[in-house]
Amino acid sequence: MVLQTYEKNNFFYGVFIFNFNSFEKINIYAMNFEFFIAKRIISAKESKSISSSIVKIAIASIVLGLAIMIVSVAIIDGFKKAIREKVSGFSSHILISNFDSNESLESKPISKSPALYSTIKKIKGVKHIQAFAVKGGLIKTDDDIHGVIVKGIDSNYDLSFFKSKISDGYVFTVNDSCKTDKIIVSRYIASKLKLKVNQKIKIYFIQDQFRVYPFTISGIYETGLEEFDKDYVFADIAYIQKLNNWNKNQVGGIEVLADDFNDIGKISDEIYYSTSYNLSVKTIKELYPQIFDWLELQNVNVTIIIILMISVAVINMISALLILIMERNSMIGVLKSLGLRNRSLRNVFLYNAFYIILKGLAFGNIFGILICLIQQKFAIITLPQESYYISSVPISLNFVPILLLNIGTILVCMIALILPTYVVKYISPIKVLRFN
Repeated sequence: MVLQTYEKNNFFYGVFIFNFNSFEKINIYAMNFEFFIAKRIISAKESKSISSSIVKIAIASIVLGLAIMIVSVAIIDGFKKAIREKVSGFSSHILISNFDSNESLESKPISKSPALYSTIKKIKGVKHIQAFAVKGGLIKTDDDIHGVIVKGIDSNYDLSFFKSKISDGYVFTVNDSCKTDKIIVSRYIASKLKLKVNQKIKIYFIQDQFRVYPFTISGIYETGLEEFDKDYVFADIAYIQKLNNWNKNQVGGIEVLADDFNDIGKISDEIYYSTSYNLSVKTIKELYPQIFDWLELQNVNVTIIIILMISVAVINMISALLILIMERNSMIGVLKSLGLRNRSLRNVFLYNAFYIILKGLAFGNIFGILICLIQQKFAIITLPQESYYISSVPISLNFVPILLLNIGTILVCMIALILPTYVVKYISPIKVLRFN
């Protein structure tokens, strides 16, 4: 029996085992020689070596860096999603109003004609259409007075957002055939005026003369968006129409909800070019630029965190790789004396680096996703709602950003590690073997 090896272009091209008694080839094994050496280095048990400790530090830096990047991206995505949902709950995604309103609180009416609704519904990406009207008023109690914006809603209004934000009571329903005197107020207004569910209140409307309408509080909501909570109460649109002497088809504006928030710009343009010239069409980003500009600034923070974490991981990986090469100079000298090229030796250590990176990424993904799931489930980390609009750190786990973080970390680290491997070129086999 004999074992023969064949090397071609510095690769372990094959291992052939022959049985001379039967002159038959028993088996063939093919393996990348560079990978074979790298695998032996990885599997070597050298817990007392210097490189072992450095490698562990490098792995730990990748684990910690990736976990921080995953958590950061999940928090920013969750934060942006939570704020968008809250603002959209008040104002939908696209607002259609009279072009002559000049952004005043009480806009001129538009007609919610079947033709207009039909035109909007034909546009791809439109999820829901609803009418509304607003009117300024005053809620007066025995002890206090507070200015509010009464938002009138019709029977087609999507109240799912407010149903999820009700802290006490319930959300009333609107019937087109008869008016309801029910309203919902915010926790902010209820606390300031000491209001309770089922309490009867009066809202004063100032026009040519004072008009007073009695209402009954059906529910108290809390969204955390103070600039909205401190102003808005919701009532039947029929009251606003009566106050303004409008007919049932006249409304203050029409709100459009989109299937995908990212498509609202395109849908807004299509609505604008498909409807009458006297209608103004604006997206929620145009209505509240200060909020969405602030949200976009959060992307800068995440970018800085990602750059810092990858930089730390790269520096640690370079240190670990250089120490690993220096510690294996005897092996490098022997392999060079046997004819192995510098390129193959560099690949051996790049395989080692790739293994270290993969190991770090595996534990980093587990650690980062676990932190996100714990926060998502138990909301351990809280926030001051008056400053951040939400009471706890939001989490939105998405597979695509996590995958991109992993791929990006591998690419950046491997590209950065190509240069340090050139150290093997300057290791002389004669010097190494002489002193060993």
